[in-house]
Amino acid sequence: MNELPTFVMEREFKAPRNLVWKAWTDPELLAKWYGPGVETIIHELDVRPGGVWRNEMRMKGKDGTQMSDYSLMTFIEVEEGETITLELASTDANWNPQPSMMMPNWPRLFFLEFLFEDDQGGTTKVTLTQRPMNATDDELAAFAGMIERMSSGWGSGFNIIEQILAELQA
Repeated sequence: MNELPTFVMEREFKAPRNLVWKAWTDPELLAKWYGPGVETIIHELDVRPGGVWRNEMRMKGKDGTQMSDYSLMTFIEVEEGETITLELASTDANWNPQPSMMMPNWPRLFFLEFLFEDDQGGTTKVTLTQRPMNATDDELAAFAGMIERMSSGWGSGFNIIEQILAELQA
């Protein structure tokens, strides 16, 4: 593949930027929306350049047994209220990088960027960019094949953020 597949999603939230930022940086709020439909446990969240976010998503497997999907995010850039960039890696329970347990051939490492901008009328626009890093051709193809469906997953989480923001502003 010559061109790196990239997922981009924009969403306008009916809340001021400081509250939208809080939904991304407060571990209690983040656990409510990240990984909708599963139990999200944030083991560590240190939102600063070089800081880490250790995340566990608990769910039931197809056979009904409890399983966990672990990921480690390392913050690259954090400009309060404006930008978060990070690297996301699938890991085992000890935070060692490993292939994704959820999907074969899924890239092991991603770059994510969240941009927060004031929009008209007291709303905030968030732009999410996600792309694989150091991926094989098979991993790039798997990611490219999922891009059209990724809006649904991220969108479900963003819908929960809308509810959280409405509660915070009530």
